[in-house]
Amino acid sequence: MTEYAIGIDLGTSTSEIAVFYKGQPRVIRDVDTKAPVVPSLIAINQSGKVLIGEEARAFVDLPEHGIREIKRKMGTGETVALGMYRYRPEELSALILSRLKCNAEAAIRQPITDVVLSVPANFNDAAKQATLQAAQLAGLQVRHLINEPTAAALAFGITHIDTEAQLVVFDFGGGTLDVSILEMMEGVLEVKCSFGDPQLGGKDFDEVLMQLILQKFAAAQGPLPVSDKARGALKAEAEKAK
Repeated sequence: MTEYAIGIDLGTSTSEIAVFYKGQPRVIRDVDTKAPVVPSLIAINQSGKVLIGEEARAFVDLPEHGIREIKRKMGTGETVALGMYRYRPEELSALILSRLKCNAEAAIRQPITDVVLSVPANFNDAAKQATLQAAQLAGLQVRHLINEPTAAALAFGITHIDTEAQLVVFDFGGGTLDVSILEMMEGVLEVKCSFGDPQLGGKDFDEVLMQLILQKFAAAQGPLPVSDKARGALKAEAEKAK
């Protein structure tokens, strides 16, 4: 059996899985959409079927039919209603991880279990533990949890191994903004400090843009009720504009 190193970014807005083999990283594309990332969306349709990723987009904004940005609830103890049941965030995150796992196994044609999983620099112990539980539910064994900006710096270091410098790495994700200070010297990468804002990310920019659009529309046309379906379409347009 070929030895692959497997890495997963369980993101607030999108998630991806990659393999590192013979000195080269390779992002695994989704089996259905062929996209390099899977939207972190979970929903159920009218028949009660669970939908993950792009196929969940049509239902995700219907009340108690879907959830976005489940990563922000990791470690909080909150539950989410989907249909007739309530689920813990780690249970829903496990569904996304399972989708990524299936994509990778289809691509490399062998089962995978051991992975390295990135987490925000500001994740507390409860959020990290919830992430480990989500991986376990998905049939994955996490070899290491690594801070996301540190992972980015390591990716830089692999291709600049002889560089001697101090680096500032910004990780502006869908749900968090992290920054790390690192030092590279003689092929060694040392993390000096890492910090983040758990409530500032692309999601928050989307919300501000949506409110701005609604305000401008109301000023020009007068206030109108916005359905859940329309709000979902508006969010999609706000993301494009961003």
